[in-house]
Amino acid sequence: FSKKNYPKILLTIFLVFWIIVAISPLYRGVWIAENILTVLFVSLLITTYPKFKFSNLSYTLLFTFLILHTIGSHYSYSGVPLFNLIRDFFELSRNHYDRVIHFLFGLLFFIPGYEFISKKLKIKGFWAFFLTFLAVVSLQSIFEVIEFAFILITRSEIIGTHYLGMQGDQWDAQKDMALGILGSALAWLGLLLKNPFKKKK
Repeated sequence: FSKKNYPKILLTIFLVFWIIVAISPLYRGVWIAENILTVLFVSLLITTYPKFKFSNLSYTLLFTFLILHTIGSHYSYSGVPLFNLIRDFFELSRNHYDRVIHFLFGLLFFIPGYEFISKKLKIKGFWAFFLTFLAVVSLQSIFEVIEFAFILITRSEIIGTHYLGMQGDQWDAQKDMALGILGSALAWLGLLLKNPFKKKK
């Protein structure tokens, strides 16, 4: 397949996967809550595609995150079976799938964010990296606030338990944000060491 069609192929695969996973989620209310932003984000990527195209690397990173997020929405982040097995095998205190996803959000969204800021907004050098870091960390923090606001609005104990996925940890949101910051910092460091968008002289 051509590089030009690669984003469309990823979109098709994701939509098929999303529909299959949407058929019978463990908690329908949690699935709806988790997928509101997914639908909005994918719709944004589709509508803006004619005006701005990310690199295939960026689309791959976004695709990977969306697939993992969709799995989390199907089982709830605190109930993904594989991570339940890991929890039980290592005698951990909780299912850490949500921790992994928050870390990956910071890691995987950094390159697409940097690409948009450096190519579309024409910001280069340190400020491109710094603004990308701030944008990704801010998005993660905003999402935590949206989660809490959604629970206050719905007042559902079931959705609150499985959507927030605190699992008894009062510092859950802070730890999630810290992991997102760490992921973004590592991505920043990786781009500094080898910048895939740097023009060769």
